[in-house]
Amino acid sequence: MTTFSDIFKKSFLGGVEILTLEGFVVSMLAAFVCGMIIFAVYRKYYSGVVYNNNFNILLVMTSLVTCFIVSVISSNVVLSLGMVGALSIVRYRTAVKDPLDLGFLFWTIAVGVTCGAGLYMISLTGTVFIAVIFVRLVKSKSKRHQYLFVIKYLDKAAGEVEKEMKSRKKRLKNKTVVKDYTELTYEMHFDEEDEEDTSFVNVLSGIDGVKSAVLIEFSGDYIV
Repeated sequence: MTTFSDIFKKSFLGGVEILTLEGFVVSMLAAFVCGMIIFAVYRKYYSGVVYNNNFNILLVMTSLVTCFIVSVISSNVVLSLGMVGALSIVRYRTAVKDPLDLGFLFWTIAVGVTCGAGLYMISLTGTVFIAVIFVRLVKSKSKRHQYLFVIKYLDKAAGEVEKEMKSRKKRLKNKTVVKDYTELTYEMHFDEEDEEDTSFVNVLSGIDGVKSAVLIEFSGDYIV
């Protein structure tokens, strides 16, 4: 006579596969290959201020560790429940400043999950597809580049600075006034053919009373 317990065990445990050493090695190798593809894409097309090689290594490690965990828990239901409880108490407090870095982390986690589940071709196909889309989007960025122009000057130079900046296309982002000097931060845009036309920075820095004039390409990583 079939009991409810037998039906539950058959439906709940019937799909669990036995983990073999050969299958585990193949899963880890597939995760490593996909992780190295992500590693190469991140290093080649990183556009932040300072490239962090440790974070890139973490991407490969994340794909391998995730694959390791999924491979183990997919073959043992009891262990999978315990793993869920253990991971629920872990708190990660490292701030991810660039949204793209967060996207790369999710990418490596997806690789680890699919490889750990034995879906090697799906993992490799998905990795290559995402890599191609990412590269195309990066290369199709606008030809207009965004800059921040920061100028600090004494009150006596205000008239000449305003006269020189009047003809420039700009947007005031910040103004700081401290005693006898003023600091202005402008958002400016240049087309690729106009990027060499930065002589106004030299002109402004040569004005008597101007302490500094700095032009910085802005990519969302600078805080003024």
